[in-house]
Amino acid sequence: MKRFGALLAIAMGCIAAAPASAASYPDKPIRFIVSFPPGSGADTSARFYARELESRVGQTVVVENKPGGNSFIAAQTVTRAPADGYTLFFSSNSPVTTNVATFNELPYDPVKELTPVARLSMGVMAVAVPGDAPYQSFAEFVETLRRNPGKFNYGSGSASYQIATELFLHRAGAKATHIPYKGAAPALVDLAGKQLDFVFADLGAVIPHLQSGALRMLAQTGDQRLKAYPDTPTLAETFDDYYMVNWTGVFAPAGTPEPVVTRLEQELLAIEATPQAKEMQDRLSSMGFPADRKQFARFQREEIQRWDSARETAGIPKQ
Repeated sequence: MKRFGALLAIAMGCIAAAPASAASYPDKPIRFIVSFPPGSGADTSARFYARELESRVGQTVVVENKPGGNSFIAAQTVTRAPADGYTLFFSSNSPVTTNVATFNELPYDPVKELTPVARLSMGVMAVAVPGDAPYQSFAEFVETLRRNPGKFNYGSGSASYQIATELFLHRAGAKATHIPYKGAAPALVDLAGKQLDFVFADLGAVIPHLQSGALRMLAQTGDQRLKAYPDTPTLAETFDDYYMVNWTGVFAPAGTPEPVVTRLEQELLAIEATPQAKEMQDRLSSMGFPADRKQFARFQREEIQRWDSARETAGIPKQ
């Protein structure tokens, strides 16, 4: 009986401690893990939300870039972290949906080992080429690819970019050589240096290169033309129903206390609704795409199916 009483006291103490810990959250710095290098659209967005969250919760929020390895490194940093709300995954769709559609086996399970907290924004991909590329239009670019099967190459910074590009090539009846990168930023640098022929990448990451004249955008992957780029066509204008966008959201390790997840969800969605967030999104030519954690969880499962269907249509075998 004494032993039972002691165990009961320990158990009750643990139960009592959980709400107290959640109530004091956060009481130390928070980490945002990003699977792409500095300069990417996801990185720019993560740094904005980190600054805003920091001012709201009164604790430092640090962005840590862990690019490469098909985002495995970043994802596992989060899944292996304590489920206490201090290590969060500021993720695009690739690590948490597209990778499931792309690989036969993953060293992590983004559905079972991660808890959706809040979906935040979405953005289109730009079809970028070197600034002095000879194509005067997207149609001319497509026709050039068709006439020269396999003679052109493209870089992709994630599985999402690869699937989006291969789906385009499939619809265009063209072929090009794929060169993988650790993120959109280094691929765009090589594109500007003419080591690549074209790249599909987040428009937010492409914009500085457009402004400098190093790159040009021939088309974008949204379902309508953008106010900031009204002369740039969508791929859907050439290929019916082509629609491929990236989105960002925050995930916590599975098992993170619900009060902590709720606090983060509320703070992040409140930030997303601010004029400052709208201004940041306008700079990246992205847009708000908010969803609470339950909506986000359903959306994640739907996205896995959508990207898997796109992969199959593009004829990309699982790795």
